[in-house]
Amino acid sequence: MSAMLFSLLLWGLALGPETEAATWVETRPSLWAEAEWPLGPWARGNLTCRAVLSTQDFQLFKDGVVQDSVHLDLPSTEQHFLLGAGTLVPGLYRCRAHMGSRWTELSNLVEVTGTESLPPPSLSAEPVPWVTPGLNTSLLCSAPLRGVTFLLEREGDEDFLEVAEAFQDTRVVFRVHRAGKYSCRYRTHAAGAPSEPSSAVSIHELGAPPAPQLTFHASAEVVLRPGAGVTLDCVAPLSGVEFQLWRDGEELLVPRSSTSPDRVFFALEAPAPGGPYTCRYRLRHPGTAWSADSAPIELLLSDGTLPAPELSAEPADLSPAPGSLVRLRCVAPRAGLRFALVREERSEPRVHGSLRSAEAEALFELPDVSVRDSANYSCVYVDPAPPFAGSAPSAPVHLRVDGPLPRPQLQPLWHGAVTAGRDAVLRCKSRVPDVVYELLREGQVVESQGGWDHGPEADLVLAYVGPQHSGNYSCRYRSWWPVPLESEASDPVELLVAGS
Repeated sequence: MSAMLFSLLLWGLALGPETEAATWVETRPSLWAEAEWPLGPWARGNLTCRAVLSTQDFQLFKDGVVQDSVHLDLPSTEQHFLLGAGTLVPGLYRCRAHMGSRWTELSNLVEVTGTESLPPPSLSAEPVPWVTPGLNTSLLCSAPLRGVTFLLEREGDEDFLEVAEAFQDTRVVFRVHRAGKYSCRYRTHAAGAPSEPSSAVSIHELGAPPAPQLTFHASAEVVLRPGAGVTLDCVAPLSGVEFQLWRDGEELLVPRSSTSPDRVFFALEAPAPGGPYTCRYRLRHPGTAWSADSAPIELLLSDGTLPAPELSAEPADLSPAPGSLVRLRCVAPRAGLRFALVREERSEPRVHGSLRSAEAEALFELPDVSVRDSANYSCVYVDPAPPFAGSAPSAPVHLRVDGPLPRPQLQPLWHGAVTAGRDAVLRCKSRVPDVVYELLREGQVVESQGGWDHGPEADLVLAYVGPQHSGNYSCRYRSWWPVPLESEASDPVELLVAGS
């Protein structure tokens, strides 16, 4: 689960191309070890928890369990925890602070080995794991100790690429300009042996930033009437960029808005039919390259003036067994048209799929049908040539699939018992897309993930497990579209925490 964030500036106002910005406050505290003797960092020292805002209450966790709770007489942003008469006891530590009426998210993880060896640091790429002309990609190396010396290395090089002092910090930023597989280490004093290396981070070199994703707003493609408006969403893989919308080789200057710094909504008040529409982005720095274009999308506009097509099901049985394949055939008066299969919804009809066909018909497939596919279906066709006329809808075909939703499968991504203080990741899989996955323990939801446009699986994370997390877990999924549905629970998976 991501750290708790509070938005100080509400997104969603009308934005120009150069005014997409927001301010966020991070409330997750920081935790690090303070060594009194660098030659033996675990012999004498303490753990320091630093909150973003002053507070009177701090908690320290060890191996997933509360180790110490402190209430201060006066508010402070820092609390020093002395352990074992000044000796740092081996374990996996995190802390949190009380802000307002609730506790913050847990801090970063600090591993104390209690031996001469130093645990590895962490390494991450910011803002993205690739380099392009004009983009300053950075590698952030973080250690559990403050004031250490960091060493950056790249696979295939004999020497360290860069050495940097952290002074009073626990991390440093290395700028990288070349592709490669990077890792970092640290040492507490000049004569000391470096720590174990961090996990490797691969940096790729790209001629242009990768393409964004362009979709219809709410992922619902609709058949539009001439003159009706539609909103297109463009999402980039990084924040702080400017966007453009294009159609037929021409940039469209249309109203736009945003809810986060990595996406923009283009409002097409009276869009032209067809397309294709694409979007792209670039960083807000002179000389930076535009990204590759998004996959194109086309708008379906139908004035309903052309004769209606005919829609039929194959097999003809309109109550198919769950898991079977259903084909819906749409037949028009002539060839060279674009077809759309439309599913009736409570609010408005939605396009379930669209196809161009050189024949006078199109075949739509519904694989692995379930109760969620039960609905009235119709089809329309549009002429891709001016004046872009479209047909009336076909007579509806009502498809009814009985029975429960397919049960999901739950897979643990670990072997044996999980070390106390580590994360336990469980993967929930289903054959039904666009659902929300829930992790259950004794019938109660403990974690959830997913949503519209989500794939056939999701990783559900139990963060920083302790003995209290031992037990049996199962998962299920929910769908709110087109009607609220809930699957049965998966077979259970037992979580064992070492030492519990």
